[in-house]
Amino acid sequence: MRWMDAPRPIMALSPMADFTDLPFCRLVRECSGKEVIIFREMASAEAIIRGNQRTDKICELDPVEHPVVQQLFGSDPMAMAEAAKIVMQAHSPDGIDINMGCPVPKAVNQFNGASLMKDVERASEIVKAVKDAINVPLSVKTRLGWSEPGDVVEFVKRLEEAGADAIEIHGRTKTQGYSGIADWEAAGKAISKLSIPAFVNGDIIDDITAKEALSKSGAQGFLIARGALGRPWIFKRIKESLETGKDPGDPSIEEKMEIMLKHAEYQVEVYGEKGLIKLRKHLPWYFKNITGFRQFRADAVTVSSIKDIKELFRKVLSRSA
Repeated sequence: MRWMDAPRPIMALSPMADFTDLPFCRLVRECSGKEVIIFREMASAEAIIRGNQRTDKICELDPVEHPVVQQLFGSDPMAMAEAAKIVMQAHSPDGIDINMGCPVPKAVNQFNGASLMKDVERASEIVKAVKDAINVPLSVKTRLGWSEPGDVVEFVKRLEEAGADAIEIHGRTKTQGYSGIADWEAAGKAISKLSIPAFVNGDIIDDITAKEALSKSGAQGFLIARGALGRPWIFKRIKESLETGKDPGDPSIEEKMEIMLKHAEYQVEVYGEKGLIKLRKHLPWYFKNITGFRQFRADAVTVSSIKDIKELFRKVLSRSA
């Protein structure tokens, strides 16, 4: 079954550069269940073709992650197609996603990410080329527009015509970046014109925002990005709330710290103990809304061993006792 044909509403972990790597995605799968669609962080098509080891590492999958979609970025249709072939042969994801929404200067200055919204012909050629190169679903993640929210309507219609199997729309323009408020209704205007599944993204953090996003956009599902950081259980929480009408809430502080420790252990398993430096950006998210947040956050950005993580664990429990 194609991932976008799963029971509605589809819940997915949104791809986030330097965050949705193997350890975190494995943790989300374990904490939130098999129904979640996992989108891996974007990988450079050019780097994949060159055989860059770091990029190949980004694309490595654990069997437990499936269903999982690998996101690629690039501006050359043939390079994107070749990279997709390589990823499929080496790692066998359940889908390929093309990034046409990243707003950061490093991406758009090289005609990647959201810059493709300004060149619909090139964007369509990329979709066609990648579609012909793979035998799994092809999706595209984009935004409301470069500066005008209405730009996305015609853009995604052209992507559908080019062969995209699904579309994900972040409810902000490129110029907004990650500021302001996600406009789910604007995303809905584009979604209403499509005959393929479409999903909404941006500012979804709990069952209330999930329901509102689905209602206002008419989407078949939603993606959660920052709302899942430090909360890999969030999809399970939302699913239970949508099904029963009762929000089960977050785990206890002790359970949160157990999950954080498991995250650290997975990090070491994949990257070695030096990988804990890479984990530092994740750790502060686990302490949000916990008494002593500022001190724990300061301690978190200095950890370099499992011993440090366990000491942090002890401090949190001691403070909350």
